[in-house]
Amino acid sequence: MSSDYRYSYSSIYSESETTVKPIVDKILRSGKMSRQDHALLTAVVFNHHDIDEKERRQINRIFDHIQTGQLKIVNW
Repeated sequence: MSSDYRYSYSSIYSESETTVKPIVDKILRSGKMSRQDHALLTAVVFNHHDIDEKERRQINRIFDHIQTGQLKIVNW
């Protein structure tokens, strides 16, 4: 995982530190999603349990960018 991540696997369990939006924003800014990005986002989502509509829209942004070719899947 690159050093520009503010979040790590060890901080996933601290809900105050980790939210969906900053992770999605970082992925979209970079224009690519790695296996590590996917694992971090998935872990946050599954740990959070109750995803609200705002967080769901953030995740859907990733799918939209993949479908339109704006986001590349790398190191899979």
